[in-house]
Amino acid sequence: MFILIFNQLVKMVVIMVLAVFCYRIKLLNQEGNRNLSNLLLMVVNPCLIVTTYQTDYDPHLVKGLLLAFVAAFATHMIGIFIARIAIRQKGNADYAIDRFGSVYSNCGFMGIPLIYSVLGSEGVFYLTAYLTVFNLLSWTHGLALLEGQFSLTRLKEGLTSPMVIGTVIGALLFFLQIRLPGVLLDSMEYIADMNTPLAMIIAGLSVAQADLKKIFSNLKIYYVSLIKLIVVPLTVLLFLVIFRINYNVAYTILIAASCPTATTLTMMAIRFEKNYKYASELFAFTTVLSIFTIPFIAFVAGFFL
Repeated sequence: MFILIFNQLVKMVVIMVLAVFCYRIKLLNQEGNRNLSNLLLMVVNPCLIVTTYQTDYDPHLVKGLLLAFVAAFATHMIGIFIARIAIRQKGNADYAIDRFGSVYSNCGFMGIPLIYSVLGSEGVFYLTAYLTVFNLLSWTHGLALLEGQFSLTRLKEGLTSPMVIGTVIGALLFFLQIRLPGVLLDSMEYIADMNTPLAMIIAGLSVAQADLKKIFSNLKIYYVSLIKLIVVPLTVLLFLVIFRINYNVAYTILIAASCPTATTLTMMAIRFEKNYKYASELFAFTTVLSIFTIPFIAFVAGFFL
């Protein structure tokens, strides 16, 4: 698994570097990044999720999906607990951003292409459970962190995101065993194949816009990144080993938890007038570091899973 993940990350990094180059020569800009992000979020990811559910009913898959929901919820609770202990509120104006960034992963943009490449459709099938829990908790607990209060309206917004809707549609088609027409399914699969290159172009453009010199001189970012990319994933690995979670489910959850800080953090920070520049810096820094930390976590996991 380590070799598979490492090889895939190398390919993904090549695309990210190309995106950085395109930004530097002004072939792509921030507006283009926003448009590509919308395309990925609103069209490509839902298509991938729906096509993943276009498979024969299998009790093994259903059992794995239910297990993935439980494991995903437990994983987020582990992250929330660690962040609360490790990141103090006193004397830290951005503690909410630090805690959010330590808990919530870029499991959509980064997780989907990585898991799809190493575990195939079954991995994405289980990842939909993680994505659903992510949306539920980031728009409740995460929102309460940033806004200071819980809002049912915001929760509704999170639960009607394109990926959650795609998961609901896909699950209904799966359990009812409704097959999409061949021409439509083939077209959706073509669109789904855009996921990895688009996600990495978006990540590369986001990194290109960051002031890396400033980021690398900020010691607090190293601390938060250590929690997000090393401490939380290793604790999650311990949980997966203790409870002997199914191999494919375990690796899906572990990879998702090992991904860098969620892009949602920057969007929420802008929306709720928090330090969005710092949020974007944390996203960029953890994205760069994850190129090295994800293979490390996979290497360690190889001895236990």
